[in-house]
Amino acid sequence: MGSIENIQNTLDAKTRRWQFFVGMLILQCVAVPYASKNFAFSEYGNIIRHVLRYCFWYSFKPVFPVFQVSAIVFVVMLLIFRNKVGRIFSLYAGICYILFNITQSIAINSPKYGVCIATVNLVMFGLVAGSWIWEAIAGKNDFSKHDRSFWKYLVIPPAVIAFWVPAAMGKPDFNPVYFLTSGSALTFCLMTPVFMSVLIFFYPRVNMLTLRMTGVVGTLIGLYNVIPKLILGLYSSRWDGILHLPLLVLSAIGLVLSMKKQTLKRIR
Repeated sequence: MGSIENIQNTLDAKTRRWQFFVGMLILQCVAVPYASKNFAFSEYGNIIRHVLRYCFWYSFKPVFPVFQVSAIVFVVMLLIFRNKVGRIFSLYAGICYILFNITQSIAINSPKYGVCIATVNLVMFGLVAGSWIWEAIAGKNDFSKHDRSFWKYLVIPPAVIAFWVPAAMGKPDFNPVYFLTSGSALTFCLMTPVFMSVLIFFYPRVNMLTLRMTGVVGTLIGLYNVIPKLILGLYSSRWDGILHLPLLVLSAIGLVLSMKKQTLKRIR
């Protein structure tokens, strides 16, 4: 028990330092994407877009409903059974981020670049996966109670919207069937708001390391999507950019909260 506590404290302290955040920014520059053909540093952004366009995620479409229902079941189980399934939920989240890496960071049939890998995503998703798996070991999350602050309930609608993905052909489409068919449960950008909403809802009785790691990576990925799509109108529809706002907003909130000095108060 003592060694787990020591590791937790050390990792928590190191990820609070400015060097950690500088390192995450440097990672964006040095973790260049891989392409088996036509690689050029000037093609950095295009390679990553090709990874997302030709990644394994599309091969899972026939079983999207299985992953969607599984996500709903795990969240409902957590809300009902709380700490009895807390570690299982954290392990589920860690496995999800491993799946995001497999399904979204690698493409093997890109017509222009051949085998291509979004290296920076591979590393960042791996860090988030590791932080959730570590929480499954450390057991710092306490889901037994939560305070009744009104603002915490505001994180639920954006998380639901992200999971729902009410869109078709780049335009709003609020068909409820997308809760089962969107494939959001297999994507970093759309499932992270769900995990972040859970951590924020039960804050401050959560693992700050997990909250911080998920928050910083979610914020970076959110900026990569919101700025070009929503603000600049590039690569995709602005509605797609709007649907990535939950990722950016909830991740940024979680990141800020994870840096605050923890003051646990009594919850009735």
